[in-house]
Amino acid sequence: MSKRDVVITGVGLVSSLGEGLEANAAAMADPSCLNLDETTYAPYRVHPAVPLELDRQIPKKLDQKQMEPWQRLGAYAAGLALENAGLKGDKERLSTMQLIVGCGGGERDYAVDGQILSDLPKADNPGQLLNEKLMSELRPTLFLAQLSNLLAGNISIVHGVTGASRTFMGEEQAGVDAVRIAFERIRAGQGDAFLVGGSYNAERADALLIYAMGGFLRHAPFAPVDQRADDPGLYLGSGGAFLVLEARETAEARGASILAVLKGVDSRRSRRVPGSVGAALGEAFKALPAASGRVAVMSGATGIAGITNEEIAALPAVPVRFTASRLGHMTEAQFPAGIALAVESLRSGALPAPAAGSSETEAEGEPEAIYVTSVGHMRGEGLALVVRAH
Repeated sequence: MSKRDVVITGVGLVSSLGEGLEANAAAMADPSCLNLDETTYAPYRVHPAVPLELDRQIPKKLDQKQMEPWQRLGAYAAGLALENAGLKGDKERLSTMQLIVGCGGGERDYAVDGQILSDLPKADNPGQLLNEKLMSELRPTLFLAQLSNLLAGNISIVHGVTGASRTFMGEEQAGVDAVRIAFERIRAGQGDAFLVGGSYNAERADALLIYAMGGFLRHAPFAPVDQRADDPGLYLGSGGAFLVLEARETAEARGASILAVLKGVDSRRSRRVPGSVGAALGEAFKALPAASGRVAVMSGATGIAGITNEEIAALPAVPVRFTASRLGHMTEAQFPAGIALAVESLRSGALPAPAAGSSETEAEGEPEAIYVTSVGHMRGEGLALVVRAH
């Protein structure tokens, strides 16, 4: 049986630059547009999410209240994608739509963490103290709110997407594989419509601590991703990105507008020895269909030493846009966000403006095909090919 075409009919994007594709595209048309919080978490910098009117996509206050910020960002972006696809409130179609989410866990209770860390050095029996604190101080509801699959659960509750649901954890690669598996299942006839994406809240001290301990954060003042050799590292960014993927015949049967075509998704995991990232991306490019016409790259590069240089060297000689220079690094949501920006560029016929101070170059003519990359800060490489709707 021949493989089915996979089309993108809906996109929802929330970032530090705006809500929705049009707002993000308008902001990125300005080379110097940037939303960076340099003081709250100094010496580290964060791209904070724009304020949202949550009632527009999460109407019930009780639902809003019981979600943590990363869940609100994801549920909101998912609502935007369904709205963009013309599926918002379509109970019949949403009841069979499948959901795949890439996301991390929830936030810490800083007060309890601080109390435990203060008391442990003074305890005669640290193990016993830790067990007592965990049993007496942590609320069961706090633990439940940290479960990663609650984002999918909240999307199901708020938006009525009640088909099969999967949640992947694993940083950037979770977002890559969420898209890849939805793509492959549609192509193989194992599903007709998927809502797929992820979200990340960068505005949390515990996340910054973890990345700082790993040596992944940049301390120096802002520089675009490709200009961080003086102090390699990333700036985290808050946001959410979701896509509605459908079989072409399913989309056409309901009269949906096709925004772009997803031609292929490849996922790899190199050993991360010198040269391995470039080799993995080289193999990924070979595995995907060859792009024709005017081609561009939407890169999810981090700015971390070594791997960013390898990625840049492995890219074809076409116009490149580094998404993290504008949005920050959104880990699980980075790959879906790159695809979202690729869709908008193909739809509008224009790439984002080259970021101020970067090596990005102007593009001649309207892009017809865009590769989207994801090279994880620690592990995993991904590549997608998105082409103009036809």
